[in-house]
Amino acid sequence: MALVKLKPLFEKFRENHPRIPQFMHTAASGIEDGGAIDIKVTNAAGQKIEASIKLNADDIELFDTLRKVLSEAGDQM
Repeated sequence: MALVKLKPLFEKFRENHPRIPQFMHTAASGIEDGGAIDIKVTNAAGQKIEASIKLNADDIELFDTLRKVLSEAGDQM
């Protein structure tokens, strides 16, 4: 049910940022054990918060499962 509520929000996000879904799809192919995800957020005042997450097998399993669930949810919507 929560995924149904997220659909219109996600569609609006896609409208506002049309290149992000393709980026995420392309980046997902590079997610592998030993890889890393680097995240940087800059707020309106220019302050930056950064993190780097080194991926392990458990993380890969999480992303694979999430990808599958989202794919199945998309088929049902």
